Amino acid sequence: MRNALFAILAMLFLVSCGTSKKVVKRSIPTKTVAKTANLKTLDSNFSGNVNSAIKEILKDAEKYLGAPYKYGGNTSSGFDCSGFTVKVFDENNTKLPRRSEDQSNTGKSISIKETKPGDLLFFATAGGSKVTHVGIVHDIGNDGEVKFIHASTSKGVIISSLNEKYWNKAYLFARRVL
Repeated sequence: MRNALFAILAMLFLVSCGTSKKVVKRSIPTKTVAKTANLKTLDSNFSGNVNSAIKEILKDAEKYLGAPYKYGGNTSSGFDCSGFTVKVFDENNTKLPRRSEDQSNTGKSISIKETKPGDLLFFATAGGSKVTHVGIVHDIGNDGEVKFIHASTSKGVIISSLNEKYWNKAYLFARRVL
């Protein structure tokens, strides 16, 4: 009985945050950006197209870099992916549903080429097409590389790149909530 309960909890944990769908492949080499990277300041990172509300959301998201992953978590002591987005947006007076799958129905659908900082990216990390993970677009490089901040199950709150093979394969779609 105990082993069965453990197996069920382990399955829920693995499925809680991803599915696969082909996306536009980029010829840009993969770059991993993590907590220890030298991130540019927000003011120098973004053009005048990013309004102050989005800058505040990204600053609030960045303050949680390094926070651990915790299934069902939505505080700095531990976040899951949707708990992280709910917390960051809530701190900026924007309500999001608690589950990543429900968040994927919020706002306006946009193409990956239209994404801007503050948009949400949705992933299917367990294969298929069911939304199981969410992240917030952090910045877009001059080469078109999309970086996003999220709560990963293995490293906690980090900044990753959509160019990374794992995330590129799991990417489903983007939505604009602001």
